[in-house]
Amino acid sequence: MTSKQRAYLKGLAMNINPIIQIGKASVTPEVVQAIDETFSTHELIKLAVLKNCFDDPKEIASVIAERTHAQVVQVIGKKIVLYRPDKKDPKIILPSK
Repeated sequence: MTSKQRAYLKGLAMNINPIIQIGKASVTPEVVQAIDETFSTHELIKLAVLKNCFDDPKEIASVIAERTHAQVVQVIGKKIVLYRPDKKDPKIILPSK
């Protein structure tokens, strides 16, 4: 993903609210499954890492991205933005490289 595409996705992510919250249990198989199911209806999702989760949000983002085959758009504080295009009908068209 190029910096131009990442900037475009960051702009889209500014206006969305976190869909899933990650608590003190951190990244569990249930959380990964919920995120994977969310990607069936959303291509761009925002996650919130709660204060009682002591893991590093950047590590959490990379683990979730690896397990769900998504891309990390950004991690700011305790907010994570992930992107995974729909294979059949992508709704978000990224700018060309």
